[in-house]
Amino acid sequence: MTPEVLARVMEETWPPAARWRLGPFTLRDGAGGGKRVSAASVEGVFAAAELDAAEAEGVRLFVVREGEAALDAALAARGYGVVDPVVAYAAPAALLAEPAPEPLAAFPHWPPLAIAREIWSEEGIGPARVAVMERVAGPKTVVMARTKDHPVGAAFVAVSGDIAMLHALEVRQSARRQGSANNILRVAARWALDQGASTLSLVVTEANVPARALYASLGMQVVGQYHYRQKN
Repeated sequence: MTPEVLARVMEETWPPAARWRLGPFTLRDGAGGGKRVSAASVEGVFAAAELDAAEAEGVRLFVVREGEAALDAALAARGYGVVDPVVAYAAPAALLAEPAPEPLAAFPHWPPLAIAREIWSEEGIGPARVAVMERVAGPKTVVMARTKDHPVGAAFVAVSGDIAMLHALEVRQSARRQGSANNILRVAARWALDQGASTLSLVVTEANVPARALYASLGMQVVGQYHYRQKN
């Protein structure tokens, strides 16, 4: 997956409230939806004066993608620190969809059930991030996981072209390491196939070693990476 494709899929499946151009930079209003929808990005070559203009607009958070060494160096020189290095994973949806979990161990639905919102809220995913999900124009769903008839996890999935991306995967503390995340991924992959998508992808912080181990165990491959630079 090229950096350009990853950026497009991210933008279409987790969109900002508003975006606008300022020279070579794209600025975003995330409306409280987190770094993914709030960071500025660059398209192509930029001049120091153009970076000055972005800062004059109040920008203090940038996403730095693969191949953007010039932006990375310029921001470092201005005192921006690295925040949350991120790794992107992907796999054929058909590979992830099998074997299917037990019936109702996980199921897709839209709009989000109140219990899905509750689970997200427990993990810091509040109304502003749910609003990001609601802004998605294309196919989208929530996958709910259940263990012993109790809701224990939820994730959001949306489609861009032939790629489905999973966001906001959360499992309650009491139910972790019991297969719920695995069930969510497999049902998400089946849903993706039903929407005509051939690939299921996601992003995770580099530091989240347990999640990365799970994705690797399911055959997902690293297909990209990026990080943020922020100045307080």
